[in-house]
Order: sequence, then C-alpha cells, then structure tokens
Amino acid sequence: MAIPSPIYWIQEERLDQEFPNTDAALEEPNGLLAAGGDLSPERLLSAYRQGIFPWFSDNQPILWWSPNPRSVLYPDALKISRSLRKTVRREPFVVTVDRAFADVIRGCAEPRRGDPGTWVTQTMIDAYETLHDHGFAHSIECWSGDDLVGGLYGIAVGRVFFGESMFSRATDASKVAMVNLVSRLRESGYELIDCQVHNPHLESLGATTIERAEFDALLARYCEYAPQSCAWTAETIA
Repeated sequence: MAIPSPIYWIQEERLDQEFPNTDAALEEPNGLLAAGGDLSPERLLSAYRQGIFPWFSDNQPILWWSPNPRSVLYPDALKISRSLRKTVRREPFVVTVDRAFADVIRGCAEPRRGDPGTWVTQTMIDAYETLHDHGFAHSIECWSGDDLVGGLYGIAVGRVFFGESMFSRATDASKVAMVNLVSRLRESGYELIDCQVHNPHLESLGATTIERAEFDALLARYCEYAPQSCAWTAETIA
C-alpha cells in the first residue's frame, strides 16, 4: 500500500509528540491516521488509550490506525453456538493464561491459508513482548498435551481489553481461547473488548460495530480505571 501524502508523521525521537485527533483519520484507506514514531511502551499505551493501534508490514513505516466504524465485543454479548458449547464442555484443551506469550504471538505471526504475508513482524513481536514484561500484554493458550494448538493475545488497559490477534492449529482452539478470555474479563469487571476491524469470525462470537466517536467515548470512560489484574490469574478459569 502506498502511503498517502500528506499524512501526519510522528518523529521517533519525540516521545512527547501527540497523535492527531482520531477524527482526522482517512476514509480511504479506512482509519489511517499517522505514520512513523516507534513502538515504545509509552507510545503504544498512549495510542491504545486513544483508540489507535499500529498495523504495518515489513516494507512499510509504522502505520497508526483508527477505523470507523469500530468492531467491539461487549463481554455480556458473547455468542456461543451449540457446537462450540459442546466443545467447551468436552474440554479438549488445557487452557492457560500468560504461560507462553512469546509462543502465542509467534503463532499469530505464522502465515495464514492463502496469505503468505503477516503484519505481526519481528518489530511488533519485540514491542509486545516488552509490553507483556510490563504487565500490559496478555495471552490465552490452548494446549493438547504439550502442544500449543491455539491462542490469542492483546493489551489490557483499565477495563478495556484490546484484542490483537489469534491463531488455531486445531479445530475451535482459537474460539475456546476467546470463550475463556471473555469469561475472565466478565468476572473481573471488564466492560469492553476492542476487535479493531470487523470480520465474520468475530461477528459469529457476538462482535458488533459502533461509530468511532462512541468508541472513543467508551475508552475515555473505561481506560481510566485501575488495572484489573485478577483476570490474569490461574484461578479465573472459564
């Protein structure tokens, strides 16, 4: 993708440089807001609190996005199909939290069927592993014996979980991870899951779309709460 010109550029050395208002994001490509900067924990957390996330390929500068409408999932709105409910009850996987963050994010970086590329670049992996070390990035893992067969990861700020990516090497593994995640969040008082961009997989689980202004207002309300660390303990299992 060619970078539109003019576009707002963030200087890497200026950690105090603020993002533009999200209503300045482009309509085409939907949500492109800025380019440049870095993926330091300070910059990333500032971005997430404002409804902005990085998404770029190896051959691009860092690109920052705030699409409109926004895909979200309210924890109480999770939809579990009859077949998925049977799978969850059968407990085909051992589900853990934050046990293998590095392996999960690398699983998410693997090429998908029909798409040899990935946006989970090594630069992104390094940045989110640092956020994990700081206690902001978390993972849910699904295991079959000693094999990691699925999982997801994202960022927790206040009472909002910003979902980043998921992967599956076994049928329904990513969905089971999602069910477990939502149970943890609901029991721990989280109010919102950011799904970023609409897709049929997340819609089947109850995700919906809202206008950017509504999403930004929810972030301003819920990101100010103290972290809910109880969601990431082994005791909180679906």
